[in-house]
Amino acid sequence: MTAYVPPTATGGAQALPAAVRALAGADFTVLAKRFTEAGFAVLQPAPGIVTIKSGQAPACASVIVSVGVHGDETGPIEVLAYVLDALSQGPDALAVDLMVCVGNIDAIAAGKRFIDADLNRMFRPVRGSLASAAEAARADTMIAATVAFFEGAGPDRWHLDLHTAIRPSVYPTFAIVPDLIAEEGKCALIAWLGQAAIGAIVMNPQSAGTYSYYSAEFHGAAASTVELGRVGTLGRNDLSLFADVGSALDDLLRGASPAGPKVEPHVFAVAQEIIKHSDGFKMAFDRSTQNFTALKQGQVIATDGDIVYAVKHPEELVVFPNPDVRVGLRAGLMVVRTR
Repeated sequence: MTAYVPPTATGGAQALPAAVRALAGADFTVLAKRFTEAGFAVLQPAPGIVTIKSGQAPACASVIVSVGVHGDETGPIEVLAYVLDALSQGPDALAVDLMVCVGNIDAIAAGKRFIDADLNRMFRPVRGSLASAAEAARADTMIAATVAFFEGAGPDRWHLDLHTAIRPSVYPTFAIVPDLIAEEGKCALIAWLGQAAIGAIVMNPQSAGTYSYYSAEFHGAAASTVELGRVGTLGRNDLSLFADVGSALDDLLRGASPAGPKVEPHVFAVAQEIIKHSDGFKMAFDRSTQNFTALKQGQVIATDGDIVYAVKHPEELVVFPNPDVRVGLRAGLMVVRTR
């Protein structure tokens, strides 16, 4: 059996391993061949999506792992490529039904965050002026594949949507977890995040049109958007930062008994959403402000015409501040620590 070994070196863009090149290019040829020859049912329902199932009764977990929903978030592509390559060399070790989704294929190829609009805001029934965006069609494709994958699946359902953040963060790794997840699944997910050394968890009470929230809301999955460090160039990410995540993901796919937590994540609740209502929206701090920067009660967060967003609690921390989002979308979250 080929074991997953967390990479420790940082490569160069001209020396990408074949497995990384393949996943970044949404090419599952080698992966599909290895699992098919091992007797698994392998389907590729759409470009950039592959499902691998044992064909047994739905007693095992059903797991979706997605990467590249934003095309410039390359670190998770690399770590997943190494996990899948090691697993496919001993395919009988796969203990779950698995769907791998490479999200915004065209944006990855272009080295851009998106082509027309943010794909991770498209998993909603109403898209307004964005209905004709390239990402709207891609979201529909991903939704159809997700529906088909979970159809007939057992109750143990997971979705890990792996990202990297635009800004630096007080917590280099953190996760956004839909609060509506059933308690058993939520506890298992939080335990896995601790095993993966994720430093902070934000419990999210409502959707912003993200892929992970969609999976939780409509398919009962223990789903999370997992932020792993910062945006980087494919082949130039510091892969040592992904060691714990890669190992935890490898254990999940192999059905290994949960290991103890590497960290006890701090848990936060959303205090308020900052919505951009007009082109006059302005954040009260500059672009060097990190995720999880603490603001005191009464401090102004942002202004938008006559609207003034201010801190309501003794302390709130800002997450995902982004004044460049489209009008009508969320420009940031304010959170408070609960444990």
